[in-house]
Amino acid sequence: MSEVTVARDGHVAIVEFNRPPNNHVSVPSMAALADALEALDADAEIRATILCTAGKNFCAGADFQTPGEKTISVGDLYVQAVRLFSVKKPIVAAVQGAAVGAGLGLALVADFRVAAEDAKFSANFTKLGFHPGFGLTYTLPRLVGVQRAHLMHLTGRRIKADEAVSWGLADAVAPVAEVRGAALALARELAENAPLAVQATRQTLRTGLAAAVKAQTDIELKEQTWLRQTEDFAEGVRSVNERRPGNFQGR
Repeated sequence: MSEVTVARDGHVAIVEFNRPPNNHVSVPSMAALADALEALDADAEIRATILCTAGKNFCAGADFQTPGEKTISVGDLYVQAVRLFSVKKPIVAAVQGAAVGAGLGLALVADFRVAAEDAKFSANFTKLGFHPGFGLTYTLPRLVGVQRAHLMHLTGRRIKADEAVSWGLADAVAPVAEVRGAALALARELAENAPLAVQATRQTLRTGLAAAVKAQTDIELKEQTWLRQTEDFAEGVRSVNERRPGNFQGR
């Protein structure tokens, strides 16, 4: 079964990402997601998209614990991230469970986020001894403000659904069983409007966004490359896997 599937509800597309058990990002899966969204851009019948995932977590980020995943090409991943930020039609993300690390970055590709009551948003990179990526050093401050973005990035704190709404990180909260329905209702509201006007307005509001993400991921990749070679990164991966605080030594 494909990791990315597309269904239709009138003028709304429902794009589901399914990579069990925690929907960790990979280069092929993000490429497939970008392919699907670009195809929907070319479909005149589709006016808005829901981005959703299967399982208990929206996306638990990149997998640095499973053998083989450690060799993920971060640079290639960010090429796909820029493609995601370049799509033309509005996206509503339905976020359940964890949206962590690159999973938070993926949630911020969307224009709007409907959070399930159990949703938790976290830029947990420093807990791994790592540097933020997926453009989050640009997109998160743009959304919640510089000070709150600093707090999230430097502490790795998890932000729950209600607080996420108060910060502007999410737009609505719904029960877990109803989060897709709430996202669909918002997408239908978008799709009621004149599609060319919606796309033109969105383009104006997001002017320079994809280019800024490209420039920022170039910087993020440089920092991630050297940090990935440190003892602290190895300890961070171990500590997260073992569900304990990291014993970092600054080397």
